[in-house]
Amino acid sequence: MYMIRLLLLLPLALTVSCNSAQNAASKKMTAEDYANTINAENLKTDLYTFAGDQMEGRMTGENGNNMAAEYLRNFYIDEGVESPIEEKNYYQAIPASYFNDRTNGNPSQNVVALIKGSEKPDELIILSAHYDHVGIEDGEVYNGADDDGSGTVSLIEIAKAFQKAKKQGNGPKRSILFLHVTGEEIGLYGSKYYTENPLFPLSNTLANLNVDMIGRIGSEKEGNDNYVYLIGSDKLSQELHDVSEAVNKRYTNLELDYTYNDDNDPNRFYYRSDHYNFAKNNIPVIFYFNGTHVDYHKHTDTPEKIEYELLAKRSRLIFLTAWELANREERIKLNKS
Repeated sequence: MYMIRLLLLLPLALTVSCNSAQNAASKKMTAEDYANTINAENLKTDLYTFAGDQMEGRMTGENGNNMAAEYLRNFYIDEGVESPIEEKNYYQAIPASYFNDRTNGNPSQNVVALIKGSEKPDELIILSAHYDHVGIEDGEVYNGADDDGSGTVSLIEIAKAFQKAKKQGNGPKRSILFLHVTGEEIGLYGSKYYTENPLFPLSNTLANLNVDMIGRIGSEKEGNDNYVYLIGSDKLSQELHDVSEAVNKRYTNLELDYTYNDDNDPNRFYYRSDHYNFAKNNIPVIFYFNGTHVDYHKHTDTPEKIEYELLAKRSRLIFLTAWELANREERIKLNKS
């Protein structure tokens, strides 16, 4: 009798199990689900390689800078993120002459990758981070883990999350260009070159989200592990600022600190990172920044000092802001002059 009852119940159990599996498989992932694939463990793994001694401080035009570019290229190939130039060519080459004798006569390259939009592919959001640093001085490797290894690994993990969404048929409506610029430390050369030689018309670039040093707690914020400085978000588009605020309030609840957004800020950070070359071209920008610290531009800026959970949370904010900008019905508007 027991065996008969068991045999009768078995098909029902299998049906329930199959239905549960089908429901789980058919459940569409949300923006927050994709954001949560950006985690501290992966960022740490990426950064210990990218900001390791083997990269020789990533000085523009030097061997370490080229190795770092190759690392980024291989990452995008492995993840299946396409090049906007041609298959397996992720380099926007910059001739040595462009750098005004600041690279020992060596050329360099920006590294670019593209998630093509499903509905408005000609409109794009640019996410940028500089991958160069200052090289080797007095025998010491300047690893640049925070500056700007943190922004670099943030971008590649954000790209991986967008690529996952695309593979599942949930990719962004507008295109996302991942722009790893060279030559920042010697004068914002890589971003300047891109804006002078854009791969896509600047008129179709809705915004630039620039990520430069988001892995540490700045000296002015010691003890605060839930903040990020935002610079420039309202200078060209109040709508961009409002989107940023709304995304943070809905998802991440970081303290958004606008101290360095003040026009009278003596540090003038608004003019000191790659977003500025986009802002000069009337493209709305947000610069994400953790502030400076005792290891800024020293050989002690190393991977073990990074706050990886905080880096992940800041990266998720940037991903979700890009997601909103890429998927909203209307493009953000510039302020009326």
